[in-house]
Amino acid sequence: MKKSKINQKIIRKLICLAALVCTVGAVAKLSASYDKGVIPASLNYSAQKAPVIVIDAGHGGIDGGCSTADGVPEKGINLSILQRLRDMLEISGYQVVVTRDKDVSIHDKGVEGIANQKSSDMDNRLEIFNKYENAICISIHQNQFTDSKYNGAQMFYSGTNDASQRLADIMQGKFVEYIQPDNKRETKLCGKELFLCYFSKNPTVMAECGFLSNPEEAELLKTEEYQTKVAFTIYSAVNEFLNTK
Repeated sequence: MKKSKINQKIIRKLICLAALVCTVGAVAKLSASYDKGVIPASLNYSAQKAPVIVIDAGHGGIDGGCSTADGVPEKGINLSILQRLRDMLEISGYQVVVTRDKDVSIHDKGVEGIANQKSSDMDNRLEIFNKYENAICISIHQNQFTDSKYNGAQMFYSGTNDASQRLADIMQGKFVEYIQPDNKRETKLCGKELFLCYFSKNPTVMAECGFLSNPEEAELLKTEEYQTKVAFTIYSAVNEFLNTK
């Protein structure tokens, strides 16, 4: 890659991080540092000490997940949040691995049939989650329910690692603190139906960021501004998890 392209990539990430700080009032005091392209020491966790951060954008390819009333699929919203979160983590010095960075299923080549492809896709995502020792794993999703009145993010955590609940509690708290002050939801232990979360060996959280079945929340989740806020909320939770005992 040419030097000019590398510089442009770095600049785009700096601009993204500067912009998201301005959207979250709770961290507005950090904007001066970001404007100078400097990551505050409190957010710049040592890359040598920090574990790998694995991010999963739920669904993809033929599997769109749930959708808004006007047909916007979950898979694209998940991916957009992942891309923003990845940039924030990378510019802070973290090593980040993603299960997908475009609209695809990651099933093995040659697998035929939707059910078989979905099973292969989930197996491959789980393999990535468990590949890195002591990695932090986050799967990004959106929720849906038959009653449109329900809204708000909710974190589900893996029972295979004692640290998962603490990560989920911190992340739930950040959603309340930054963007959903009326959210009263509690974190929940995932069951086998949440395959990726349930069988992950590392600290793992499945982040249901909101309800696409709720018209008001769905409209927010479709916007880049709110997706950036969600990404920053998760980013802040990861930082607090790693920087506190």
